[in-house]
Amino acid sequence: MLAWLAFTVTFGGARLVTWLIHIDTSNVGDVSTGGTHLHHYLWGLVLLAGVAIFGMVDRSPRARTWMGLALGIALALIVDEAALLITLEDVYWHKDGWSSIAIALSLIGVVGTGLALTRNRIHHDAEDDEDDAEHRPAARRAP
Repeated sequence: MLAWLAFTVTFGGARLVTWLIHIDTSNVGDVSTGGTHLHHYLWGLVLLAGVAIFGMVDRSPRARTWMGLALGIALALIVDEAALLITLEDVYWHKDGWSSIAIALSLIGVVGTGLALTRNRIHHDAEDDEDDAEHRPAARRAP
C-alpha cells in the first residue's frame, strides 16, 4: 500500500515540477552537470538499486516499510520518463510522451484496484487467525 501511495504522489509531484521547469518558473530548474541534463529516471534507478541492495541486508518489518516507500518513489521517477526510455528521445512534452502518463495511470489504477480488492480479504484473514488462536488449547509446557 505504501509503495502504491508513494508512486502516485511522486508521479504527480514529478509531473508538477517538470511542468514548472517547462514554463520557466523562477527558482525551479533542471539538474545538470557539465552542461548535460540529468533526467529524473537516473535518480529513480539509483534509488531502485539502493532498495535492492538494502533489501539483501535488512529484511526487518521497519526496513520493509521504508523500502516500500523508496520503491514507489523510484518506480515513479522511472515510469514518468518511460517514453524517453522507449524512444531514446526527449519526448516528455510531445505527443509520444503521453505513453509515460498512460503507463503510470494504468499502474495506479490496476494496483490500486488490486489493493482495494485484497485489503478486506487480508484483514479478514488476520481476524480469522486471531479467532483460531482464541479457540486453540493452550500449549503445554514440558515437565
